[in-house]
Amino acid sequence: MAKTARMGEDRHLPARIPDLALYFGGGAWRIGSFSPRLEKFLGRDCGDRAVDGFFADSSPSLSGLAEEVASHGEALHNIRISLQAGNWQTTVVAEIRPSREEGIRPRKQVQFFFREAMAAEVELPRIFHGMVGVSPPLLDVFRKIELYGPTDASVVVTGETGTGKELVARALHEESPRSGCPFVAVNCSAISKELLESELFGHEKGSFTGALRTHRGRFERADGGTLFLDEIGDMPFGTQVKLLRVLENRTVERVGSEREIPVDVRLVCATNVPLERAVAEGRFRADLYHRLAVLRLHLPPLRDRLDDLPFLVDFFLAVLNRKYHRQVKRLTPEAVNFLRSYLWPGNIRELRNVLERVVVETEGEVIGARAFREWTLERQHLSPDRWEEVRLSPASQTAIIPPYPAPSERPLLTSGPRDAFPAEQGNHSYPAPGVELNPETIRRAYREAAGNISLAARLLGVHRATLYRHLKKLGLERHDLAD
Repeated sequence: MAKTARMGEDRHLPARIPDLALYFGGGAWRIGSFSPRLEKFLGRDCGDRAVDGFFADSSPSLSGLAEEVASHGEALHNIRISLQAGNWQTTVVAEIRPSREEGIRPRKQVQFFFREAMAAEVELPRIFHGMVGVSPPLLDVFRKIELYGPTDASVVVTGETGTGKELVARALHEESPRSGCPFVAVNCSAISKELLESELFGHEKGSFTGALRTHRGRFERADGGTLFLDEIGDMPFGTQVKLLRVLENRTVERVGSEREIPVDVRLVCATNVPLERAVAEGRFRADLYHRLAVLRLHLPPLRDRLDDLPFLVDFFLAVLNRKYHRQVKRLTPEAVNFLRSYLWPGNIRELRNVLERVVVETEGEVIGARAFREWTLERQHLSPDRWEEVRLSPASQTAIIPPYPAPSERPLLTSGPRDAFPAEQGNHSYPAPGVELNPETIRRAYREAAGNISLAARLLGVHRATLYRHLKKLGLERHDLAD
């Protein structure tokens, strides 16, 4: 009875006030209201503005989460969000609920309820199918893999080279009911145009010169499982036509055969080429694009998830210790901060390769910043002018090449531990990580970075969010730094 009474009393408790209420209007998700406590943190009323404009640096996108909740009509729980607005930044755990305005023409509404992330939630990395990290963009990828995995819908995975698109494809397979069946991968750009059709669909003996035996294609080998087509944007136009027919009929016809073979395959594709641009330029079939891009999953570049870098270092060191029978325990803090100062155009693959290099070359148990000296000298040759040449080259018109550094910015290796290579340092010295930053030091780095706050943070050896916290503590706005 007592329990029943308490449940009855709960019905009379005041409804929870959402920290952030959004509504969809004018083609965008807009801010309807803030809770008093969130408004207090922000220090101003910011209602009736586009949420992506106000929380531009937040991750994952608040409008993307709102659209997902509104479209499915189901709440999302325990979503970690890096919430940023101007100089204010914090990490929260969110519950996101759909809601609908009553009236003749109801509009889509979504409510966000925030709580401060606990230390364990912020600092403990999650290891998920060979991927590791703590950053909200990566955790959002994990959430979508768990959401998309059990379905049979086709998925297009996008992201720069080296971000781990095949790992995501394998994770989707392992999270699906097809996990007990084959996972078959093929790189469409690594096989010649003449052989790609045979590789995908198979061929009969004697169907062309060199066809000495019957060959089962990748579709047949993946029957019941998942077929991963990497670099789908490089597939020849004629092969695209045949692929569309296979997807529509669920049958393959080997080259040189008149018999159709039924196949049951889930397709996951990956590309670092913007398929929408390829469709607009007539290089990729629009009907195939719509058939493939049922679900989309984008992998963030490493430079946008530097919070994950220390955990990636530990993960790869463990892998490389087993491979080379070494006992490397860690990198020094100076070495980690040094790696955080780099823009990583090669992303996770480049990080693993440079760590493998220094593990092979180092005999000790701890790796310091000096171990990266030779690699540093090589990267310093990748000047802004050279990357501008790459960006303007014909190949870059179709591939997603990271536009770093822009001509007005610094080279890819923007800074490093100032005591590591004293003969190569600039004119200014900056405090070691963990030292309190003062206004003059911050202003100097901001001016040296030509007003780029992310680059200024790297010059100071801190994360961008840490620099924002210092600015808030010192009562500085960005316009104050230019004085």
